Amino acid sequence: MSSYLIGLVGSGIGPSLSPALHEREADRLGLRYVYRLLDLDVLRLPPGEVLAAARTAGFDGLNITHPAKQAILPHLDELDPEAAALGAVNTVVLRNGKAIGHNTDATGFAHSLSRGLPDVAMEEVVLLGAGGAGAAVGHALLSLGTARLGVHDVDPARAAALVEALRRRFGAERAGTCEPSAVRTADGLVHATPTGMAAHPGLPIDESLLREDLWVADIVYRPLETALLAAARARGCRVLHGGGMVVLQAAESMRLFTGVQPDAARMLAHFEEMEGEPAHAA
Repeated sequence: MSSYLIGLVGSGIGPSLSPALHEREADRLGLRYVYRLLDLDVLRLPPGEVLAAARTAGFDGLNITHPAKQAILPHLDELDPEAAALGAVNTVVLRNGKAIGHNTDATGFAHSLSRGLPDVAMEEVVLLGAGGAGAAVGHALLSLGTARLGVHDVDPARAAALVEALRRRFGAERAGTCEPSAVRTADGLVHATPTGMAAHPGLPIDESLLREDLWVADIVYRPLETALLAAARARGCRVLHGGGMVVLQAAESMRLFTGVQPDAARMLAHFEEMEGEPAHAA
């Protein structure tokens, strides 16, 4: 039986469902698979030192989450083309003495949106958050056909850098920076910051900007019903929680770690069992 030691690197990751998702699917696949949380807040080490320690300890791979998706980049030996284009990594394969960075967030979000909100208008979409997760979501939205993407971040330089990367890949007319008030005329809103997580409660936007004909997607999944989604639902918006994205990116990460294709539908069902809600639109 093949065996794997995998970890999750990030801050405030105690509530993560990743260990249960990965280990249960590995059992179904006949793999010996141990998944450990490497919480930066607990270890009090920067991401690069955690990666170095994981390599020394014999880890086979790492998932990377907030706030390390970009901070980990200088410490990797290689990047696959998608991760290089996104400028962010959520999966690191440790093999043959090398740390190779990948990004499964973009495809995970794209598949989740297509599955959960398959018929929404995407002429104009606002993206809140230009960090590692925001970069993946931005690329996914433009790949899915968003005509004009407005990007807002509390750090204007970070928003501008993501817009520049998106323009290089998709064309100058497809992306620009914006203020949250752009939501007033947008078709959709995607939230990709830590706000709303258990450790970062609150709303990322003034709820008065939400309106009935706006769709709202959140990449946060703990809690599944964030304050943003609750406010959007109360105003009649169609909403998408972060469960589908986290499951679908996890399935692709497992494939990269093991070379074995997980059953994504089975993993979605397991997530629904743990959360008591479907892992797509709500």
